Amino acid sequence: QVRVMESGGGLVQPGGSLRLSCRASGSRFSFGTMGWYRRTPGDQRELVSSITNGGTTTYADSVKGRFTISRDNAKNTVYLQMNNLKPEDTAIYYCHAYLYSQPHWGQGPQVTVSS
Repeated sequence: QVRVMESGGGLVQPGGSLRLSCRASGSRFSFGTMGWYRRTPGDQRELVSSITNGGTTTYADSVKGRFTISRDNAKNTVYLQMNNLKPEDTAIYYCHAYLYSQPHWGQGPQVTVSS
C-alpha cells in the first residue's frame, strides 16, 4: 500500500524559515513527480512546487526566490525549504507523489506564519 508521510510545519514568525519533508513508500517502483500543494484558510488551492525524478522543478510565482524544492530519489523523499515566510504562506501543505500517473496524497502539515 502506498503511503505518503510528511513532517515539518508549525508556527513561525514572518521572515522565518521552515523545512517540510515528505517520504513516499509502499512501491517497489520509483515514484514520478513529487511536490506540494497548499490550501489557504480562505480555501484557495495552489500548486506550490513540484520536482520530477529527473530534477526538473516548478514553482508558483508567489514563492519563487523564497522556496526551494529538492529530492532524494533513493529515499523517495522530497523536501521544501521555505525562507522569508510571509503571513500569506499560512496554509495546509499537502505532499503528493505520482505513481503510474496516479497521485497519492499525504495528510498535510499546517504552516502558520504569524507574529
